[in-house]
This record gives sequence, structure tokens and C-alpha cells, in this order.
Amino acid sequence: MTELTRDEQDLARFGYKQELKRSLGVFSSFAVAFSYISPSTGIFTLFALGLTTIGGVFIWSWPIVAIGQFMIALGFAELSSHYPLAGSVFQWTKYLAGKTYSWFAGWIYLFAGILTVTAVCVTLPLALIPAFNNMGWNMANSLHNQRIMAIVTLALITVMNIFGVRLVALVNNTGVLFEILGMVVFAFILALFHHHQSGSVIFHTGGTSLTTGTFLVAMFMSLFVIYGFDTAGTLAEETKNPRTEAPKAILGSIAGAFVIGGIFLFCMLLAIPSLPAAIKGGFGPASIIDANFGNAMSTVFLLIVSAAIFVCCLSIQTSTIRLCFGMARDDRLPGSKWLAKVNHDLHTPIVSCLVIGILAFIPMLQYAGAGIIAIAATGMIYLSYFIGNLALLRARLRGWPKAKAPFALGRWGLPVNLVALAWGGGMLINFAWPRAATNPTPKQTGLGLNFHWGWLDGRPVLWTVVVVIGLVGALYYGLVQRHKPAHMEAPEGEAVLTS
Repeated sequence: MTELTRDEQDLARFGYKQELKRSLGVFSSFAVAFSYISPSTGIFTLFALGLTTIGGVFIWSWPIVAIGQFMIALGFAELSSHYPLAGSVFQWTKYLAGKTYSWFAGWIYLFAGILTVTAVCVTLPLALIPAFNNMGWNMANSLHNQRIMAIVTLALITVMNIFGVRLVALVNNTGVLFEILGMVVFAFILALFHHHQSGSVIFHTGGTSLTTGTFLVAMFMSLFVIYGFDTAGTLAEETKNPRTEAPKAILGSIAGAFVIGGIFLFCMLLAIPSLPAAIKGGFGPASIIDANFGNAMSTVFLLIVSAAIFVCCLSIQTSTIRLCFGMARDDRLPGSKWLAKVNHDLHTPIVSCLVIGILAFIPMLQYAGAGIIAIAATGMIYLSYFIGNLALLRARLRGWPKAKAPFALGRWGLPVNLVALAWGGGMLINFAWPRAATNPTPKQTGLGLNFHWGWLDGRPVLWTVVVVIGLVGALYYGLVQRHKPAHMEAPEGEAVLTS
């Protein structure tokens, strides 16, 4: 019996037939999760926020967030070992907490993924336009040009996802290698030859005010980076031996991002010529490299970051498409029959690819900058993780897991789960806190965002997004989904609920 046949038979025990193509090995699975996290993307985008808020001290948010997210990842790794199915949080909560709970978990996570696709697509121009200008293109870094470039990026990744996971894996694997090598090479060159600050820079505020509140704001760079690790579980039906390999990829992607990103952050701080001047000037990594090497190396760095952001867009859309497919296969979405249809030649759900691309385009119609979309996207992701961890805690208290799996936390499962919930709940409060820097109202952005209702324009963006998506979902569930039967077929001992 071949490994592929074993995987197909394992999938059949959950009541599904193999339609997607199993072509991902452990490195490809790791690479897709790593490129979703993409440390260079988040560090490039929000390094200046951390630095200008509390100086070099902001680096301490990196290990704190990494540890907190690793607690969540441990639980998700165990879940991926028990439920090797497309859809991650939706599928896991279905067996742990039942039809209604899992539907809302999947609905919220689906739109969190769609918003994240949009957020990262509109981040790409922030690196690529300056790179082009350094090469003499003279392109205005305007919201209009950012939107056009983001739309082109969205169209490209949608087409690539249509042509199959093997193409996605090839691009991702190459992109991840370049991202890792680029970050490490730049970090060590800066540390060895452009060492302006002492190691104690990580304890210096550079004249900024360090309080609990400012530290929580500075955390947003790290919070924006370290998530999406569950992608390795979402692509389980396209991974060989997923019960064993998906948990490795989930945990390995966080560990790899933490080490690579931590080295890069530290070396960037060491290379700042003047900490007060960098804070005043809002320096990001490109500015620091430019100050040390000049325009040519800054351009190379921007191009490496652009490549990393592109593969990040690609992997996020891949993950979201698989979630859409997983829900549609259970008849949980409008138009499920078409969303779940897999092309026999390409082994991809083409309609799901197109629909996710179209939905990710909609926020660009009233584009007010990458930061506004990123606030809503990241907050929704953390909400989805919290919902998943609540279901996991409920299941553990009812005796889960009863079946054996290759990856198990054993007696550590409950305490890890509790820590993950405490961490996730605390960060949800941080995300939802109404402040101009991290959860502004449309009026506070000053970027033309307008919900066309004065009262709503005075409410924080994240609140509006969560409430609207939740209300639309509740209406659809109550009218359509409530009376539909749930697909609950599972191997013996794997389902906490059977209906």
C-alpha cells in the first residue's frame, strides 16, 4: 500500500474523496505557512511604528508575541494531526463543537482571510513603487498607483492559484529561500560592517515614552507578522502524510520566522546611525539600509521584500481558497455546488479561486491605504483563532482527544490551551481598543475612508467590520443554513459531537 493510498483512505474515513492533488512534501508545507507569516513583509511594513513609539525597546514584543502565538500553534498542530482536512478552523470546530459553532467560526475566518489577501496585496506597492523609483521609473507613490498595482497582483495570484498547488508550491519554495537568505545576508553584513549602536540599543527608548499603553501599540508590528501558521493544516489534503507533516510545518514555520525575524530586527537596530534621528524620521528597514549602503543596496532590499510580499499574497489566497472549498463541500456557503467543484485536470476549485479573488477586490473600491485594511484583517484573524481555541477547550473538558494521533500534547494540552486563550483574549482587547494608531475611526484616518453614515464614520474600523460580517452571517445562517444537516462523518473517537 503506497503512502498516497493511505492518505486517500484516511480522507475517506471522514467521508470525503480525494479531489485535490497530494503533491506537497514537508518543506513545501512549511514554506506555504512560512510565506503566509512572511517576517520580512510585516517588519518592512510596521518597523517604523514600533521604533517611533518606544525606540529600540520595541524588539521585546517579538519574543512575547512569538511565545503567545506558539501556544496557539501547539493546539492547532494537535488538531491538524487529528483532522487532516481542508479548512483548518472550520473543520476542527465542526468535530469539536458542532454545526452552528463551526459555521460561524468558518464564516468569520473566511472573511478574515479575504481581508488579509487584500491587505497584503495593497502592501506590495509600498515596497515595489520605491524600488522602481530608485531605478528611474519616477512613479508617484499615490493611493491610485498603489491600488492599480494591488489589483494587478491580485489578478496574478488568482490565475496562479487556478493553475494548481504545484505551481504555488514552486513559487513559494523559491520565494521563501530568497526571503530567508536575503534577510540573513543583510542582517549579518549590517552587524559585521555597519555596527553603529551597541547591543544595549534594545533597552533604549531614544527619548520616547515607554508605558504599558505605548508598548501595546508597538506590539502591532509583531502581531501583524506571526499568524497564518495554520495554513499547513489547511492544505492537509494536498500534503503527503499530513497527520505527521502538518504539525511539523505549523510549529516549524513559527520557529523559523521567530529566529530569522529576530536576527534581522536586532541587526537593523544595531545599524541605525542615530537612534533619535531614526525615530524622528520614521525609519524603516529600507531607510536604514540606504543610510548604510546607499541607493543601490536599498533597491535590492526593496526587491527582495517585494518578492516576499508577493509569495505571501499567493499563500494567503491559497489558504483562503481551501477554506472556501472545505466549507462549500459541506454545503455551508451560497453557491456551494459551484464553489466545491474541482477541475479534473488542474485539481483546483476554480470557482472558489475566482470568488475569493473578486471578494478580495471589493475593499479596494474605497481604498484608504494598506494600514486600514491590515487593522481589520489582522484583528479578524486573531478573533478566529480565539474562537477555535474556545472550541478546543470545551472539547478537552469533555475528554478530547480519545483517539491517538502522531502529534499529541498529552497532559500539557489543557494548560497550553488555557494560556493560548488568555493570550488571544488579551490581544483581542488590544486590537479592539479604540485608538488612532491601531484602530481608528474613518474620520481619524484622514485618508478619505467614508462609510456614508456619519454615526458609523465615528466608530472604530475593526468594530464596524466585525459587526457587519457577523450580522450578515447570522442573517444568512438563520434563513438558510440552520436547517441543513451537517457533515459529521469521522473515524471512531475523532468527533466530540456526532450531530
